[in-house]
Amino acid sequence: MKHLPLIFVRHGETEWNRGGKLQGHRDIPLNAMGRRQAARNGRALASLIGQRDWDFWASPLDRASETMRIALREAGRPDQAFRTDDRLREITYGEWEGMTLPHLFEHEPERMKRRDQEKWLFQHPGGESYSMLSDRVAAWLSELHGPTIVAAHGGIMRVLLHLIGGMSTDAVPFLYAPQDRILVFTARQVATI
Repeated sequence: MKHLPLIFVRHGETEWNRGGKLQGHRDIPLNAMGRRQAARNGRALASLIGQRDWDFWASPLDRASETMRIALREAGRPDQAFRTDDRLREITYGEWEGMTLPHLFEHEPERMKRRDQEKWLFQHPGGESYSMLSDRVAAWLSELHGPTIVAAHGGIMRVLLHLIGGMSTDAVPFLYAPQDRILVFTARQVATI
């Protein structure tokens, strides 16, 4: 694959992450912990990026773009430019953005049951499904021309694990997406650092 290796960095923590709220397309800034996580990930990147030519991308949402800026500074590339692409935005939860899962289980039990039974295809009310998210990320991947570093969201990480890592659509939507680690996709493996 022409875009490998690909290094994925999830954005650092926000107050909505801390409170368990679904963020989706809401533009919530990093909190202090999130900035520390981004710095940690930047230090981890420093040993990986070396002198190789990389393409740098981020979601246009502030929490991902700020993560990329902090990570690049910590990796020794404070002036490195990066591009943003709307296709790298988090999955949109539509009407559910700003709500917590416990609230939804209490107030939307039937929809949540359907969601958990077929999470890949479940379309959030007024939002997207993971299948729809996968289609837009696949379109972005198809346009890459070389080794890539991207800062984005947990949903993006999950669909990359499906599209590049070959993980099942039954399992991938349920995976934990750490904010203090990076994923490295190569032709042979996926590694967490």
